[in-house]
Amino acid sequence: MRLGVLDIGSNTVHLLVVDAHRGARPLPAYSHKEELRLTEHLDERNELSADGIERLGEFVEEALRIAEDKGVENFLAFATSAVREAANGEHVLDQINDRCGVHIEVLSGSDEARLTFLAVRRWFGWSSGRLLAFDIGGGSLEIAAGVDEEPDVAVSLPLGAGRLTRDWFGADPPTADEVRKLRRHVRAEIARTVGGIVRYGEPNRAVATSKTFKQLARIAGAAPTNDGLYVSRSLSRQDMADWAVKLTTMSSAERAGLSGVSDGRALQLAAGAIVAHATMDLFEVDRLEVCPWALREGVILRRLDMLPGRLDVTPR
Repeated sequence: MRLGVLDIGSNTVHLLVVDAHRGARPLPAYSHKEELRLTEHLDERNELSADGIERLGEFVEEALRIAEDKGVENFLAFATSAVREAANGEHVLDQINDRCGVHIEVLSGSDEARLTFLAVRRWFGWSSGRLLAFDIGGGSLEIAAGVDEEPDVAVSLPLGAGRLTRDWFGADPPTADEVRKLRRHVRAEIARTVGGIVRYGEPNRAVATSKTFKQLARIAGAAPTNDGLYVSRSLSRQDMADWAVKLTTMSSAERAGLSGVSDGRALQLAAGAIVAHATMDLFEVDRLEVCPWALREGVILRRLDMLPGRLDVTPR
């Protein structure tokens, strides 16, 4: 089956076309994305602006045309924190539906955490034991832990790299006072969740997903993306501590010059580094393994699980 998945994130809007069926890994066939950075289109009333709505509608129309051209049989679309938390989010989705004829499901923060955890579990397998997974998006930080495909605990915090950059940094690079205040805020928010997560047990494996963590691992020395999915990549707490300081002293233009950092993500990478370091520090994680699968793959896997199937155990 050829499946089209439209992921409306806080930073990037991404159409991924995959060839997939139950019991097999999804094989990417085509990818089309644009950095709309919807969080930057929220006005003082926390409503998505007319320009943001228009640009989103244009992308959805384009995505549907591409999906048809690529022979997609099954199409699903979902949105995360930027649309979920916009004061006019429901109205925006009604407009998109009227314009494009597509239903967009809005995922809750806990849904994001659970589906990302499913992707991590499927990637690393049962032999990984208890997993602890972190994902820094544009609008939120997701944390989940457990031994099964459904985590014991799944938490979403409003600590996305784009949101924090917009709300806490006024200068580029940020001032020392801005950095200190954000650091204090981030650590207080994360610290409230630690006890409720670690009480389930110490993880056998700590994992990071998302573009923010991937870029942080890359600038800390991990293999580049074009080395392939199956190359082991990780990020140490010591490296993260060092880069959390360095990135806040660099301008966005200087960050964009670092290996693996895109122009669109450079502005918010310093805030992302503050969140990443705080997460590793407060959960006492010395090293994170980077997982190439995240929320989008979790959504695909869950859809495949829902397809009708037959278990044939007849001896042959």
